[in-house]
Amino acid sequence: MMMTDRNDDILEDIFAQARTVAPTPSDDLIARVMAGATVPQSAAARPTPRRSLGQQVLDLLGGWTAVSGLVTATCAGVWIGVSPPESVQDYTATYFGDEISVSLFNEDAIFAAGDFFDG
Repeated sequence: MMMTDRNDDILEDIFAQARTVAPTPSDDLIARVMAGATVPQSAAARPTPRRSLGQQVLDLLGGWTAVSGLVTATCAGVWIGVSPPESVQDYTATYFGDEISVSLFNEDAIFAAGDFFDG
């Protein structure tokens, strides 16, 4: 059932009464706040130590937890790039139309021919 009669007079009376009361903090509360707000002179005069460039970069990246995640993702990317799983090879073969093979060594190298290991 939907309400069609919106009688907000009671609510408006409550809001009007709340607006007439001006809340003021007690003197005890003000004294405690002001006592906590004062800073000793020795703490204010002490300079902050300079941080190293490495610490600043580490803080910029998000700390050790974020850097460890970046290192893990980098290692996984290198691993997948050097020795991709079959599903990645199938995807690249489908995408490029042919299987791609990359050799780290030149074919004319000594160890590629096997002469390096023969006596």
